Amino acid sequence: MADTSSPVVIKVGGALLENPQIAGQLLAEIKTLQSQRPVILVHGGGPLVETLLAAMQLTSTKIDGLRVTPDEQMPFVCGALAGSANKSLCGLAIGAGITPVGLSLLDGGITDCKVLNEKYGAVGVPAAGNPELLNQLLSAGFLPVISSIGSNAKGRLLNVNADQAATVIAELMGGDLLLLSNVDGVLDGDKQLIHELDQPRLDEEVAKGVIKDGMLVKVAAAMQAATELAKPVTIANWSAPLTAILDNQTGTRVIPASQTSGV
Repeated sequence: MADTSSPVVIKVGGALLENPQIAGQLLAEIKTLQSQRPVILVHGGGPLVETLLAAMQLTSTKIDGLRVTPDEQMPFVCGALAGSANKSLCGLAIGAGITPVGLSLLDGGITDCKVLNEKYGAVGVPAAGNPELLNQLLSAGFLPVISSIGSNAKGRLLNVNADQAATVIAELMGGDLLLLSNVDGVLDGDKQLIHELDQPRLDEEVAKGVIKDGMLVKVAAAMQAATELAKPVTIANWSAPLTAILDNQTGTRVIPASQTSGV
């Protein structure tokens, strides 16, 4: 049974902004959930970044599937994520009757970020920092809306993977993590939803070529998050009712290895 005193950390991709109706519906459910549990919203914004960079005639490359972010592009990446995406979500939250506070990973010392590797440019890896700011905001009934822009100890702005950002926030706050996107969860070879996915089942589906490409990246991130948090992480569709997701009626629960071995 979930600890109702601990926050629900909900991660959404920037693509949610392309469907304001679904975003509004999700935020309306978040408002209802706030009367029962604290909620924190963490978001990415890949589509906005791509559109802005293209408009500026700036090209971006990838190494080993990870986007290279040169420092000279960070003003635009920061503007898209911490600016446009963050404030658009905050605006939708206000429309749903919520009082949001737009933040980034660098605010209030909530995370400590380090450079992943200089070959990737200004790409950061976050670690849990100080929960005081988030605790104060949650106790006052605000909805923190956190973009995945961080900085290192010297103030260098860093672009952080939004799944990693959400995992660190869940770790910092002892929260339950929901990774929401436009997919229902993880499907098996017969296109049926896998309700619980542990490491052996994951290895089996990967070997069969069922879980691959973008879904493999998502599931691997969820498995890593579940292991770090020592609790299941749920992959679900952002159009599904939040109550159904939290009650394990829909979506895929990714079970950490520590809990698999203990069964």
